[in-house]
Amino acid sequence: MALSEDLVLEELKKVIDPELFVNIVDLGLIYKVEMTDAEEEGVEDVHIDMTMTSPMCPAGPQMIANSKQVLSQVDGVGDVEIKIVMEPAWTPDRMTEDARDQLGIF
Repeated sequence: MALSEDLVLEELKKVIDPELFVNIVDLGLIYKVEMTDAEEEGVEDVHIDMTMTSPMCPAGPQMIANSKQVLSQVDGVGDVEIKIVMEPAWTPDRMTEDARDQLGIF
């Protein structure tokens, strides 16, 4: 399967917020996914803008490390850069229906 934003997001669903037990994509923590050509032919570097549910989220470093680990195992992925952004601020409105169901938010 060719590297795409959809594939990156699907792989990032393997990363679970250790406090909420919901994946970071369904929580709405991923704001942007970009791919750029890497120096190696057939490889792309992945750049992610990601937020946290709160600015002082203690699970942030773990989720960043897990995201890099998951993406680095995907064929065609070179370097993975994850930038934490706080604007726009995360709100529960960013969650998918699946995440709302898991957390009992109706």
